[in-house]
Amino acid sequence: MSQARLASCIPLPLEHRTLVSVVEKAKDWALMHGVGMRDRKHFTKDAIQIAPFVLLPSPFPKTEFTKAIELQPILNELMHKVAHDDEFLTNTLQNALQVDEFTANLFDIWVKVRDEGMAQTLSLGLFRSDYLMQNPDSNSIKQVEFNTVASSFGALSSYLRDMTRYILRQLGQAELLKNMPENRALSGLCSGITEAYDLFGVPGSVVLFVVEEVSYNICDQRFHEFEISEKRPDIMIYRRTLTEIYEEATLNDKKQLILDGHTVAVVYYRSGYEPAQYPTAKEWDARLRVERSTSIKCPSIHYQLAGTKKVQQALAAPGVLEKFMGAGAATGRVRDIFTGLYSLDFDESGERAVDMALADAERFVLKPQREGGGNNLYGADVREALLRMRHSRERAAYILMERILPPLVSGYVVRPGAAVPPPLTDLVSELGIFGVIIGTKDKIYCNRQAGHMLRTKLADANEGGVAAGLGALDSPFLLDM
Repeated sequence: MSQARLASCIPLPLEHRTLVSVVEKAKDWALMHGVGMRDRKHFTKDAIQIAPFVLLPSPFPKTEFTKAIELQPILNELMHKVAHDDEFLTNTLQNALQVDEFTANLFDIWVKVRDEGMAQTLSLGLFRSDYLMQNPDSNSIKQVEFNTVASSFGALSSYLRDMTRYILRQLGQAELLKNMPENRALSGLCSGITEAYDLFGVPGSVVLFVVEEVSYNICDQRFHEFEISEKRPDIMIYRRTLTEIYEEATLNDKKQLILDGHTVAVVYYRSGYEPAQYPTAKEWDARLRVERSTSIKCPSIHYQLAGTKKVQQALAAPGVLEKFMGAGAATGRVRDIFTGLYSLDFDESGERAVDMALADAERFVLKPQREGGGNNLYGADVREALLRMRHSRERAAYILMERILPPLVSGYVVRPGAAVPPPLTDLVSELGIFGVIIGTKDKIYCNRQAGHMLRTKLADANEGGVAAGLGALDSPFLLDM
């Protein structure tokens, strides 16, 4: 399958001496402005290294970028409605629950708190919709997935734009800065947390960040804390792991979550925390305790269930969008961004999907329910997995998606510890649009788009997670096409 190609924002390759000089400048800028992460191989709390980044901004069609921005509030509301439709969630997830232990545990918590009577009906969503440009029609975006635990790299993406603008000026290309859109992801995401805090309405209450046992993406996490502290010095922020929440947080008779003597107003699950890795009963107990509380959750348990791959696949089925959105123009716009999504349940349509993938595995991606990325299967691995699972209930925990082949662009990826200068390579980019929504089943208090991020990877790499070291942070360079 061939891929189209887009031209870089400036002619490449750069002259060797120029490239070496500008890479060194970029690395120093990144370190001095916090575009960094902790070293996974040689972890220490006393040092950071640069986060992987693309030296020059990557081209992206302006019309499609604008489309994605405009669609985000529509998608926010759609997922809000899905999350509050008990019957739809139950019917959609029932087969996956039998084979996916993580989703089944989330579902059990949801049922418990729903049957007990939810102590907090407000939910905070910091969402992200991810897109690839479709090839050969490179003027059309297609949704890769919708994430409801999704604020990771919002902060670093905001700073990366400033770094890239600095690099373009160093290369004598200041006239190109007008093609780089403003990115307020950090302030936009943090404003969602502070608005939820104000809606909670308890003076002296605190915000709780739920973090990993070991935090590699520390700059991105801390920038959210620093931003809130700067804009709202009245709000105290705590950081705790789920195990620490189990050991330290309690519920009082009003179902308020109490930590160090303070009521917790908002519980914010960092997207860098891999939810599929809750390995202990204590962590699951902590999650249940939080859900039983009056704290506003980000995401709430039903928001997280709405973000599963099975729900994404179900929404693409004929007539389902209309159930939630009606039959207007907005529904058509949303359906236009969907690519082919197929269930692998044990029914007639599931069997057709299996046969289709076995006949041409290169056309598809096999996506599991697991959070956090890095688990998708491609090409020959799709065929091997389906042959193994064809008669096993395990296959119901996956969906099949048509593979999207975005256009290629030449560029330089700068990584910590890598040779300087980096080689000129073919890259592909994935655009993520952040969104904020706060509401109950019957009332939405805020709903908006909140910035963007661009992740770029080598064209021959299947996965593109920055935290996992597979992708790189990038900025869009908007083109009139």
